[in-house]
Amino acid sequence: MTKHYEWQRFTPAQRLARFTIYLVSVAALVMSMRTVEVIPEFLYDAPTQMVDLFTRMWPMDTAHYAEGVHSALIETLNIASLGTVLALFLAFPVGLMAASNITKVPALNWFAKLILVSSRSVNSLVWAILFVAVFGPGALAGTVAIGFRSIGFCGKLLAEALEECNPGPIEALKAAGAPWPTIIIKGYWPQVAPAFWGITLFRWDINVRESSVIGLVGAGGIGVALDTALNLFNWDQVSLILLCIFTIVITAEVLVTKIRQRII
Repeated sequence: MTKHYEWQRFTPAQRLARFTIYLVSVAALVMSMRTVEVIPEFLYDAPTQMVDLFTRMWPMDTAHYAEGVHSALIETLNIASLGTVLALFLAFPVGLMAASNITKVPALNWFAKLILVSSRSVNSLVWAILFVAVFGPGALAGTVAIGFRSIGFCGKLLAEALEECNPGPIEALKAAGAPWPTIIIKGYWPQVAPAFWGITLFRWDINVRESSVIGLVGAGGIGVALDTALNLFNWDQVSLILLCIFTIVITAEVLVTKIRQRII
């Protein structure tokens, strides 16, 4: 069966609206290009520079791994793990306060959500710069930065999991006169435990990636080794460090995926 389409011309108002959208889009693109300040000489020379850079990166300085990369990788994993534990410790009470079915005071709900939004709205590098200024360069600043950055993620998902709990078991515990801690442990926790462990694993995976870069601002980890190699133009060491970062990030993602499949 052949379909028959009915063609309609745009009205003058529709044509004007379409022209205005095109005009604004082109103007925005031109303004963006002017903001980027593309220098044609550098743009034409970019392929040659890329080839030269990759030539300098190969072969990798594998001897540098033992003396300057291995300990930094371990420190990166420690920062990611301790930062995740710190985030969970801080996010749990904030998540309870943000869940409207547990904390029935709107002002406290909004205050908790303000904390969660504030944590998520600041990038981990900015948190790292702030805590490097407070604690000085090193792993402590990186751990606290990762922890504060992760509060928003963990607290928000935990609050949403709490709000989606089946009210039946909670009402039964309340009817039996159970105290508040018992209601949390026996009523809410069994329902949110899978989500909690999933959030923990997922956030640790993200934190491994973020811990790899916060060293660029002095917050410890493999980023410090990368920054040093870049400043000294040791490109054969840079390529080794980048390969190690790539390997550890992929390994963490595969590990988390396997654990999630087995226990959740």
